[in-house]
Amino acid sequence: MPEIEIMARGLGFPEGPVVMADGSVILTEINGGKITKVTADGVVTPLGAPAGGPNGMAIGPDGALYLCDNGGSLYLPGHFMGMGPAADYAGGSVQRVDPQTGERRVLYAECNGNRLSAPNDIVFDRQGGFYFTDLGKRYARARDHGGLYYALPDGSSIREIAYPILSANGVGLSPDEKTVYVADTEGARLLAFDVESPGVLKPGVFPAPHGGRCIAGLPGPARFDSLAVTAAGNIAVATLTTGFVTVFAPDGRLLREVKMPDSHPTNICFGGADMRTAYITLSAVGDLARTVWDEPGLRLNFQH
Repeated sequence: MPEIEIMARGLGFPEGPVVMADGSVILTEINGGKITKVTADGVVTPLGAPAGGPNGMAIGPDGALYLCDNGGSLYLPGHFMGMGPAADYAGGSVQRVDPQTGERRVLYAECNGNRLSAPNDIVFDRQGGFYFTDLGKRYARARDHGGLYYALPDGSSIREIAYPILSANGVGLSPDEKTVYVADTEGARLLAFDVESPGVLKPGVFPAPHGGRCIAGLPGPARFDSLAVTAAGNIAVATLTTGFVTVFAPDGRLLREVKMPDSHPTNICFGGADMRTAYITLSAVGDLARTVWDEPGLRLNFQH
């Protein structure tokens, strides 16, 4: 286990960390519906009014935050994980968020007449469009399908580009943007989709229903959550239950497993002058952690 510094404690299932220009981190708290700012020295401040189920976030070309909102989950005493949809759940959405005030505006709540179920994670390409995943809501005896989508930040276009995916969670782009990676939670599978042009995927090989290639996976109780890509093109996947950040090469080789002080690390992002500072949300205990990574992360498009 590397030396890990805890920046903030007492967060309600933190997710979606974004490193800002001043060294602060803006993240989401799904339990409580909050967007929260954590300064470099650990001061925690709410950003805007709580609502819904804020999940993954990214900085867009206009400097605003773009948020995947899963519509809200039910949190019961004694359970740190959501136990199905919230009582007032009416579908998920993708929203634009003012990084100063936290004001939110819904951009997309449906695609092709089908409502979004539980948007989860998001990444922008160089052209200014974004890929986002929909995890799908889990019910007592059924679940919605997940999928992969491509949309524009002005609210003018959304397309379903890979569907169905059982439980599409983390999403990231390779450094050359020729591959989109998706972490499929259930079954701990890392999927790769070949990009033909922005938002257009090359046809997959039958019989994969979504066209993706499974390049890696883990046995046992492991479940994949969000991911980040390094400058070298490796894929760091937050791995639930086992408590690791698992790093795979682009060809699927397991490179290393970095132990976290929590059973449910959910997300990782990179920042700092050399991009070797890793920020990791530890969601079972409700912490935001910071550590030095052994290789620089990929600087995201539009990251300060």
